[in-house]
Amino acid sequence: MAARRRFLGRGCSAWRLVAAALLPLAAPCSGEEPPPLAPVPAVIGPQAERPDPLAAPRLSTADRDRLYAQLAQDAEFLERHGRHLRRLSQLLRPTVVHIAATKPRSRPRSGKTTEEEAGSGVIATVAGRTVVITNRHVVHRADLEDISLRLDDGRHLHPERLWSDADTDIAVMEIGADDLQTARFAEEDTLQIGDAVVAIGSPFGLAQTVTLGIVSAKGRRDLDLGEGRVRFQDFIQTDAAINPGNSGGPLVNIRGEVVGLNTAIASNSGGSEGIGFAIPISMVIFVSRQLVEHGQVQRAFLGVSLDRVFSPQHADRLGMPRPVGALVIGVTPGAPADRAGIRRDDVIIAYDGRPVDDDDHLLSLVSTTPLGRTVDVVIFRERSRSTLRLTVASRRDFEP
Repeated sequence: MAARRRFLGRGCSAWRLVAAALLPLAAPCSGEEPPPLAPVPAVIGPQAERPDPLAAPRLSTADRDRLYAQLAQDAEFLERHGRHLRRLSQLLRPTVVHIAATKPRSRPRSGKTTEEEAGSGVIATVAGRTVVITNRHVVHRADLEDISLRLDDGRHLHPERLWSDADTDIAVMEIGADDLQTARFAEEDTLQIGDAVVAIGSPFGLAQTVTLGIVSAKGRRDLDLGEGRVRFQDFIQTDAAINPGNSGGPLVNIRGEVVGLNTAIASNSGGSEGIGFAIPISMVIFVSRQLVEHGQVQRAFLGVSLDRVFSPQHADRLGMPRPVGALVIGVTPGAPADRAGIRRDDVIIAYDGRPVDDDDHLLSLVSTTPLGRTVDVVIFRERSRSTLRLTVASRRDFEP
């Protein structure tokens, strides 16, 4: 402003013009120094509103009331779902036990000759006896006095008897105590992919933990489960959180029925990554009853050798669009399959009313068939289907 004053101070007329523009009430020029310029007063008055283009629209009171009413309706559905899960947990938690087993080390380390194993189990009634069913790997090599079962009410028990089956990784322990609540098992394998399921157990020793998920897949077989090979596999896959310590705990449907026995996880970290596996209830019931009634599992025998690599090329030569079922590459003389007329290069595509996926699937189906049962076997031979009827025999009669 000072520079502007010096520039305009050379002539009265120029200064007066500028002064008149800035200060309408300035005095006439008299040849003296022009008066100092005064600041322009601020204009006081209403200004036009400038809307913020990034601001979210504001809800009116009526809009807010309407949304609260809609939320209340939505919450009723979710609250009913939550109440259902609470009732299910209340019903099932007393049937689940925490298992702690002290067992000798297979390889002593740092002077320690024993190791601790923790898992879970489910209380059930099998063949008129009250038992705890769990995974064999939880209690394997442990003596009865070194197995502690902690109930939901804080009581500690030791099993009175123990039976186990390495081929399915199932163990059954008889217990004696008053006021024990038993779980209810699903009568059939009606579980479908996408069904909601609940896993209950003791992950990392945290007893009575309940997690929710769905059935991700069925019929998972030929899994590498580490210590010992589980020969007969037909696992349910679930994304319900299963962690170390859940082994032997129940997988339950939304009706509160046990549909599986949690057994293993696929994990790079050692914890849950959304891939868990459970033994289906039909196998659990069959093996548990066999163990309690006979002390061991009496398995059926069909008498066929199967091709583990049934290729698309071989299927094409047989007239099949794709390799499905179990391809027979050998028949045991005198066995049920031989007597029924099954031959080499027959493909067994159904057994006892159930479609056969592959050779492992057929092995699992036969392994849970009661001895002496008569079943229908559907085979594919010479580009056509035919049904044969046979009575399964005992595996012990044909295998040493």
